Order: sequence, then structure tokens, then C-alpha cells
Amino acid sequence: MSTLLVPYYEHPAVRPAEWDAIVAAAPRLNGVVLNPADGPGDRPDPAFAEVAGRLRAAGGARILGYADTGYGRRAATDVVRDLARHRDWYGTDGAFLDQVPSGPAQFAHYRRLADAARAVGCRTLVLNHGTAAHPCYAHVADLLVTFEGPWEAYRAPLPQPWPTGPDAPQCHLLYGVPPGADPAGLARARGAAVYCAVPGTGDHPWGTLPHSLETTS
Repeated sequence: MSTLLVPYYEHPAVRPAEWDAIVAAAPRLNGVVLNPADGPGDRPDPAFAEVAGRLRAAGGARILGYADTGYGRRAATDVVRDLARHRDWYGTDGAFLDQVPSGPAQFAHYRRLADAARAVGCRTLVLNHGTAAHPCYAHVADLLVTFEGPWEAYRAPLPQPWPTGPDAPQCHLLYGVPPGADPAGLARARGAAVYCAVPGTGDHPWGTLPHSLETTS
């Protein structure tokens, strides 16, 4: 399985060349996160449906539907509704759940949410904590995002993990990565089985592609 997960939050009608590059790379990707409208939106988007179909035909990458969990404040029924829409409209394989707390206090909520996600067809479940996560979450997820932040912060010592590290594979999401850097090597050294590293900065770094997928358009 590839080590590169791609969350790309741009519309295919606006950035067709970039989506073409993602589809072409799909056989060597770990996964692609679909995020039409901070979730699936209120109705199917034909452009995203077309891209999802091309990704499935290309094979390799798992297609993950984005859903915001609001650090446990968003109702589980709303999150599961989003995941069911992703499945029905875009044929997703799993879910990328964003804004997940790192501590154990809300684990029971996420355990129930994970069970509900599996029940609506999520074969792969990614939890984005963005920082070191309590190992309990490894019992319900296939991949834990335990770092999300800028390259300069990633190069510094990371926060200490919880006393016993999670058993689920870890993913690190990096932005502001300059050309010529070696994010893959540093991710391996920091114990991440999966990563993404993009050049973008500011409020919307995930509107840029990893250097290895960049287009010339």
C-alpha cells in the first residue's frame, strides 16, 4: 500500500488539471479525500461524481468522504448522514473524520460513531486528531492523523505521545513544505506509515497538491 494520502479540497470544474493528476496517480496512492462542500453537500455534485468514478476505474487509492465532527460537538446522526451521502452519491470506500479530539474523554462517542460509520459501508476509517492521540482510538480506526501542521513545526521535536502509543497506523499531514525537502523520510523517522506534504500555506493549504503530483498549468 502506498504511503501518500491526498486531501485535495478544490472543485474539479475549477482545477481539472490537478484532478487529472490525482486520477493518473491513483494506483500509487493510499487514498484520496473527497470534500465537495465541507462534506458531501446538500445534493450530488456531477463533477465530483465523475472524478470519483474515474478514481474507482483507475484503482489503487481508497476514496474517503470528508465529514467534520466538531470535536464531538456535532451530532452523530448528522455525521453519519454525511457519510451515507458520500457513499450514495460518490461511491466512497470510507471516511475521513475531521476535528477529532485527542484525549479519551469522548472516546465512547467516537466508538459509537465508528460503529455507525461501518454500518453505512465505511470500510476504511481515518480519524484526524492533528496531534498525538490517546491509544484508545486505535481500537476503532484504521488510520490516525497524529500531526497536522506546518513543515517548520514538524521539523522541531513533536509533542510526546501518550504513555502507550496507538496500534493503528499513523498519518502526518504537512503544509508549507518547500521544494527539495524530504517529508517522506522524516515521516518514516517519526513513525508515520502514511503522510501528505503540500506547499500551500495560510487558511487553505489543502488546495495545493504534493510536489510529486504538481501540474504545469
